[in-house]
Amino acid sequence: MINTVIFDMDGLLIDSEPLWGQAMREVFATVGVELSMEQASHTTGLRTAEVVDYWHNFFKWEGKGSEQVTSEIIDSVTAKIVAEGEMMEGLEYILDYFEQKKFKIGLASSSPMRLILAAVNHFGIKDRFQVISSAEFESHGKPHPAVYLSCAKELGSRPLQCIAFEDSVTGMTAAKAARMKVVVVPEPHNRSNKRYALADVQLSSLTEFNDGILAKL
Repeated sequence: MINTVIFDMDGLLIDSEPLWGQAMREVFATVGVELSMEQASHTTGLRTAEVVDYWHNFFKWEGKGSEQVTSEIIDSVTAKIVAEGEMMEGLEYILDYFEQKKFKIGLASSSPMRLILAAVNHFGIKDRFQVISSAEFESHGKPHPAVYLSCAKELGSRPLQCIAFEDSVTGMTAAKAARMKVVVVPEPHNRSNKRYALADVQLSSLTEFNDGILAKL
């Protein structure tokens, strides 16, 4: 019986993906790299260090090391989320929905824990999750299922008892690999991506989730 829900954060609960893109482009510009929005979308859902390593291998910049670039991006995104970040449509609705159902609720994000905590504290939602897990502490990030499996274990749930909510193909793949039911809410420009067929349900907004959909999972 499904009794647990685990949420991704960036792009699903918090409208932070554009802020990630801005921060990456700004920091990469300091090492002479121009990153387009399309290029930035290729690494959505990966851990920050993995994103930086990916583009470092591609552009071969010199000067700042990958660790410094990674740290600068995280600092920039954290500041942008606190200054101008917004909650995604339906965030309060979906948390209320599963609280009323007495579900165990977790958060499993690719973001570093310091960024996650800054975001959930800023939006006043930290206490609504029984467990918050960051892929920075796992041997592998998404699309590997490690962060989902760790979150479920800490919640005291088996993967087959869990629904995962995701916005990216990378995150969806991680949750499916963990053998969880997956609901995806892709960005508008990405909704026609055929890879989302792997998900159990695809929605345009968190507000669309209801008892009928839950019953079919």
